Amino acid sequence: MVNLLFCGNSGIFDGILTCLLSILKRSESREPYDVRIFTMDVSHLNPAYVPISPALVSALDAVLKEYNPESSARVIDVTGFYKEHFAGCPNETAYCSPYTLIRLFADLVEGMPDKFLYLDADIMFNRDIHLLYDMDVSEYEYAAANDHYGKYLIHPGYINAGVLLFNMKRAKETGLFEKARGWIKKKKLVFADQSALIRSTTRRKLLPQRFNDQKFLHKHTVVRHFSKRLFWLPYPHTDNIKQWHVERVHSVFHYHQFDDILDEYLVRKASIERENP
Repeated sequence: MVNLLFCGNSGIFDGILTCLLSILKRSESREPYDVRIFTMDVSHLNPAYVPISPALVSALDAVLKEYNPESSARVIDVTGFYKEHFAGCPNETAYCSPYTLIRLFADLVEGMPDKFLYLDADIMFNRDIHLLYDMDVSEYEYAAANDHYGKYLIHPGYINAGVLLFNMKRAKETGLFEKARGWIKKKKLVFADQSALIRSTTRRKLLPQRFNDQKFLHKHTVVRHFSKRLFWLPYPHTDNIKQWHVERVHSVFHYHQFDDILDEYLVRKASIERENP
């Protein structure tokens, strides 16, 4: 069983679908996947901040079950935890959205597995997930790779929290999540939850960049993270091209390695939209 965690609102469906399809198509094993999605309703902050709908979660569940009937996708509403711990906190207007904070409730949610892989939604697997998931983290709270820009601009060991392989037992022993929530509550941090996790870490395993490549796609890249990146031409600027922006993936990145995945994504999305107008 492979345990995965995503977090977000109704806007992350395209990301989760493309990410899951990349995992299923690039991995040899047909073992079941247990996919949890933390979501919440904080529409008082922004009308778009509503939970991912049950219909979309059911669609993801159906895709998983085509590959293995024992797989499942389920949603976990953490609105109560958010109101209790983070409502009105200094990081409520985080650099991205309050949904970046809710993975910090993993120790409060009942039934979380001892080992799970947290993924941002803007991620595609280029190679087998087991190259990452089978990493031994028994002596660590989690495993993560460097942040591509942060390792130059902030600290050589600065990690990116978009791909985190958690050892929940060890994280609970050290109080990783509780300490991170403490930082979120008391101090405005530049990168909110990412900064809070780094400050709260007792011991982590640093992975090679190919397990969270935020800028390039090499043959050996396991995870391509479509995060915001810097472009130098035709003038220095940043852009935030996601994998579901299929035309721009082709025209800007000139990637065609994911075409089989993205073609299936477009067909499935059209079908889901017809069924859920």
